[in-house]
Amino acid sequence: MSGRRPRRELVAPFLLGAASLLALEIAVAVVVAEPRTETVAGSARAATAAVAPAQAAAAAPAAPPPAPGTATTPKPQSPARQDAGQRPNSIRLPAGGSATLVRKEVQGPNAVLPVPDDLGEATWWGAGLAASNGASVFAGHVNWHGRVGPFAELWATRIGEQVTVQDAKGKTFTYRVAQTLTLGKDELPSRADALFSQQGKHRIVLVTCGGRWLGGSTGYAENRVVIAEPID
Repeated sequence: MSGRRPRRELVAPFLLGAASLLALEIAVAVVVAEPRTETVAGSARAATAAVAPAQAAAAAPAAPPPAPGTATTPKPQSPARQDAGQRPNSIRLPAGGSATLVRKEVQGPNAVLPVPDDLGEATWWGAGLAASNGASVFAGHVNWHGRVGPFAELWATRIGEQVTVQDAKGKTFTYRVAQTLTLGKDELPSRADALFSQQGKHRIVLVTCGGRWLGGSTGYAENRVVIAEPID
């Protein structure tokens, strides 16, 4: 990065982007360590093909990331195994992108999850990795000042690929991608209860921005959401 850090936080519910700044306004009342066992209200529609972000307009401060090349599916790993190639407290995406996890707890119906302070970080809200229920939500930058962030590869992530997350002690949790969604900024608020709910079976939800550059407080026109489920 150029030494500057993104400082803006989101003011509209669940909008992601604005010069690659990323924040989530969580539409649940409180964070619960051990969520109740309930079925998630509604379901997210799956996309079978990845959609690369469009080229940004000339006025954009940073061009949208190029779509990464086709990734090969990693070999399955035991959720309890420590991966010597992955550092603790990090998330590794299917094509090899990695980000350091920054745990944030938020309270209240209009609480805002702060954006990561660095391109190589992912903000983590919600369920713990060993939870039986609820979504672990990871939000990361797509790019910043011309540099591409690791979450840019979500635009090329495919169903069936694997994501690994290591906790602070180096224990690896492995997930398989079950859904990929490309949502307009105006669509995400209505899907928030289902996507980010702390009820239902445990899963991880990865979020970034991209698509066409609109500028202003909106930033990019779309959000990319990838949902992955634990591998038993």
